[in-house]
Amino acid sequence: MPYNAALTVVTAKRETTYGTDAAPTGASNAVVARNVKLTPMDGEDVARGLAQAFLGADPTLPAALLQKATFEVELSPSGTAGTAPAWAELLRACGVAQVINAGVSVVYSPASSAHDSITIHVYIDGMRHTLTGARGTAKLMVDANAVPYIAFEFIGLFVQPTAVGNPALTLTAWTIPQVASATATPTITWNGVALIMRSFEFDLGNQLVPRLLIGSSSILITQKSEKISIVAEAVVPATLNPYVLAAAATRAALTLVHGVGAGKITTINAPLALLQRLSALNEQDGIIEWPLSFLPLQNAGNDQWTIVLT
Repeated sequence: MPYNAALTVVTAKRETTYGTDAAPTGASNAVVARNVKLTPMDGEDVARGLAQAFLGADPTLPAALLQKATFEVELSPSGTAGTAPAWAELLRACGVAQVINAGVSVVYSPASSAHDSITIHVYIDGMRHTLTGARGTAKLMVDANAVPYIAFEFIGLFVQPTAVGNPALTLTAWTIPQVASATATPTITWNGVALIMRSFEFDLGNQLVPRLLIGSSSILITQKSEKISIVAEAVVPATLNPYVLAAAATRAALTLVHGVGAGKITTINAPLALLQRLSALNEQDGIIEWPLSFLPLQNAGNDQWTIVLT
């Protein structure tokens, strides 16, 4: 029987020992994912370079084997202030630190070292693909009249897939999201100016480096290059002049707030967001829109942005 791609299940769990299968279960570690894509045997084909008596292909051997998985999850907090969301361990494996303030908030910020790793199981109609030692990068997307989501990209160490039935899932930790709108997304400001926004993208920009050596195999995050991209309605220069501000390399606070209700609010802060030059203009519905690009910059270190759930 062929494998049915519609029967795809993802589970993920933070590892206590790097590269050792954390054994995520459907009962405790299920991921409500969409657009799941798997590269089950990435790597290289190393030619043996054999002398042969006749013309023909040179035999190869597989080497530097990895697995890659990409998927999206809805950007929705836990529903209870001070309780980590269901996607917390996924984000932590993207070089992100977590601080829980019981009953109040969960705060995420960049980490420069001691990065967490996760084990990801991708089940496709009874075939389990296991990524161990996985680390990744992510993009947080908030578009008008759409469900906000986080797009994850992970690289993990290669493990031979096994025929294991899809697990039963418990999904109660995954909450219903709120569609981005003027009501559900009440704040988007830069430099104290409220923007009328079409789309928002926050790219963590992690550099993922496989280190597959004799005696050690690992996936490392060796650099970060965060970027925020916003498409917003153009306004008169007296309100906001991005040309003057970009030319002056202006750094100012950028804030986006999405969600209404206790335990349902996501606030993205970049205290020193550097406005870059505008390279083009957009037009939608006959209205000029600016594609604004920002670089979240550090002050004291590991403080270029925060994601606060309240």
